[in-house]
Amino acid sequence: MFQRRGPSPSRTGLILGWCILLLFSSPFCCVAHFSQAKELFYSIREGVPMGAFIGAIGRDLKLDFTVDPPFQFNLPQQKHSGQYVRLDNATGDLYTSATELDRETLCPDGPTPQGCVLSLDVFVLPQRYFQLVKVKISVEDVNDNRPRFPVEEIRVSIPENTAVNARFAVEQSAVDPDLHFNSVQTYWLVNDFGVFTLDVEENEGGELTPFIIVTEALDRETQAEYITDIIAEDGGTPPLLGTATLKIIITDVNDNCPRFTKLLINVTLQGNTSKGAHLARLHAFDPDLGANAQISYVYSERVPRETQRLFHLDQMSGLIKLAGKFNSETSKFYKLTVLAKGPGCIPAVATVNIHIHKVITAPPAVVPRYIAAERNGVVTMKESEPAFSPIAFFTVKNTDTSQKMDCHLEGFGPFRLTPYQQLQNEYLLETTKDLDYEETQEYELTVVTEGTSGGAVIKTFLKVHVLDENDNAPVFKQSFVEISVEENNPPNTFLFQLQATDLDSGAHGEVVYLLAGDAPPGFFSVDRDTGVLSVTTALDREERETYRFMVRAVDQGAPRKESVATVLIRVEDRNDNAPRFINKDFTFFVPENFPGFGEIGVLSVTDADAGENGWVALSILNGSDVFVIDTGRGALRARTPLDREQQGTYELWVEAVDGGKPALSCATMVTVLLLDVNDNPPVVLFPQSNQSYMLVLPDTPPGTPVTEVYAVDRDTGMNAVIAYSIVKRKGAEPGSFVIDPETGNITLQRELSGRGLYTLLVRVSDHGQPEPLHATIRVNLFVNETVSNESYIQSLLTNEAEVAEVEERPWYVGQLTDRPRPFELFPCRPVLIALSVTCLGLLLVVIALASYICCRRIREHGGDGQEEVETPLNMNGGSVQLGDRKIRQMANI
Repeated sequence: MFQRRGPSPSRTGLILGWCILLLFSSPFCCVAHFSQAKELFYSIREGVPMGAFIGAIGRDLKLDFTVDPPFQFNLPQQKHSGQYVRLDNATGDLYTSATELDRETLCPDGPTPQGCVLSLDVFVLPQRYFQLVKVKISVEDVNDNRPRFPVEEIRVSIPENTAVNARFAVEQSAVDPDLHFNSVQTYWLVNDFGVFTLDVEENEGGELTPFIIVTEALDRETQAEYITDIIAEDGGTPPLLGTATLKIIITDVNDNCPRFTKLLINVTLQGNTSKGAHLARLHAFDPDLGANAQISYVYSERVPRETQRLFHLDQMSGLIKLAGKFNSETSKFYKLTVLAKGPGCIPAVATVNIHIHKVITAPPAVVPRYIAAERNGVVTMKESEPAFSPIAFFTVKNTDTSQKMDCHLEGFGPFRLTPYQQLQNEYLLETTKDLDYEETQEYELTVVTEGTSGGAVIKTFLKVHVLDENDNAPVFKQSFVEISVEENNPPNTFLFQLQATDLDSGAHGEVVYLLAGDAPPGFFSVDRDTGVLSVTTALDREERETYRFMVRAVDQGAPRKESVATVLIRVEDRNDNAPRFINKDFTFFVPENFPGFGEIGVLSVTDADAGENGWVALSILNGSDVFVIDTGRGALRARTPLDREQQGTYELWVEAVDGGKPALSCATMVTVLLLDVNDNPPVVLFPQSNQSYMLVLPDTPPGTPVTEVYAVDRDTGMNAVIAYSIVKRKGAEPGSFVIDPETGNITLQRELSGRGLYTLLVRVSDHGQPEPLHATIRVNLFVNETVSNESYIQSLLTNEAEVAEVEERPWYVGQLTDRPRPFELFPCRPVLIALSVTCLGLLLVVIALASYICCRRIREHGGDGQEEVETPLNMNGGSVQLGDRKIRQMANI
């Protein structure tokens, strides 16, 4: 809670003795000057209520309160004595007063290395006990302040062509008067819109700066600004938050932004530095040309207005001058944050730290005398100047002869500052090697003069400007350019902008663009000034796919220098050609019963376009349930075998569609004609069955037609021509009945000699090739005057059918006569199965027996660990070698 410092006990007696001696030899009012002051340290948290106990001075001093007269404690009137604390005069106890302790009010300039300390002087009375006690109260910080942004709305400009992961500093960062973890610890966005995120960086001074990171590509034309809230959060428990509106503005910028050559510059000044003195010159460069390279220098919003007025910053040159005078209340250290702004660019940031030294009378002076051409501190030199060319003399005038002065050069470049021969305080500035305008156009040098024992520091700023000469040819940014353009382009279509740079300046660096002699005339043009390459006429890929030529970049120097770039233009295909069938229509002749998915024919189609535009897909517009077409080859196939008897002709429309967008198409008609195949036998329609019969009177005269056989064939041509013949008779004499081979009419040739049932087996055959198909039918003729017993006739027909099946098998009415089935040719299949099983069993027995014999021989000859031998075993004329405990060969078993 507190710490007490004081003299050791061994020295207390000696000091007390001196005090008593001085008490009687000096006035009483001088006692305080000779008493040993003591220090007490206490700590208390800010914001405690009134009357909070801080510390007991009397107890900590280990005073004896039993003495008489008693001790009294007095708090003299000081700046903060009665405002923040209350002292008990009798006990020396310290308490907080009515005014609340606020660390930020008490220490507005920030804590010292010992922290925020409230210092008090306490007198211990009466005079005989007089002591001066130095009381220091350390006020500890609590999280009683929330972060606050300097403005309510923060605007950040981000170019639309910003690369992903690019970072942008939010200059108006939040301020929290609290310390350490109670200060600002992090930032976050309420809404990142899916294209931003926030990162926090800490600089060397411990300041946190939020950075906006772009996570997705931006497009100003899609959305020009994003408005959200940025939250600053401290590390207290619970944490306190500060909020400001963040407006992110998407802008268009060029492709290069200013950059400082030095990000940190330290400047040391004397307290009596005169108004208008040059303090520092900031230099930023932009590789762009013209208006895009203009740079302006401004202070950041973090620099207070009073500081900006004290140190004037020239917006064009970046020169910082002293615009006022220092006084006793002026700070001894200034931190200037300078921004270098370009058109539409993110400002570059540099820091200038200015340290103020105490005033020294009659400071040294430095007098420059220029040898090279100079104006307003800018020296001009040609890049062709040889090495060790003198630039200027610097003379140091020092009024203080007791102090030696040292003069040295700061900055980069091929320069050196050396003492001139044996002369004192004379220094020569010269080059150390040839200058190159293309490497560096400007150098900023600082001649620093300071005393060897410290004290005054004088800085003289010097800028060396290098003049250009025509010693460089133009250089293309891309020496080979490959461009793709769609065919059928409109005239004067932009293709590409060629860019060539010449490191020279002025007219020597001006570049014009020309087409080389190998460029095809009338097709392309290039703008002399901008290098924009255009196509002047419509291109056709089917005529020419590529163009290759060169473009010249020529400067305006004397003599002129040039370079060339090769341009390769590829003409991309557009879907400007529809597919085309090689025939207007297609006709295919296919035999019926053609195998399913067999190739019927190929539809050839072409497309003059390339790539997807030339890829053609074929489809059937009608009849896709019967046919299918191969998209790749254009082969037409039938899904199933086709039957001419069901449909003899198919007319299809086939469409060819290319892969372009939009797609182009054409259609053709395909006719498929089915050729007849003898695949249908004749079908007997009359008689209706083998059980039908006709009544024939016994006295029917010869030559009378008694019945007929009628059949049809679904085939066409010769495959449908039918011939009738009688192949078998029963009950009738040969020649009694004849059949007309063309009509199937059956006629009685002879008189009937008896009554009863006559049966004719009629064969109905077509004339198909390669083999005719036929059917058979029994024609039953019942010879009698009447049909008196129907059941008797049916029994005769039944018996007749059984006999016919035995005599000639098989024949079916109206069906094909198939060849005999395998089981009818050989009905002994069960016998074959039994024989096969028996043979297999015998084979397994023989194999098992042979294995047993071989194993037994092996055990007899190889059981004692002797060398293995091979013993021949003769079985039925074969040889078996037994060795290595394995059967080598077995045959003829």
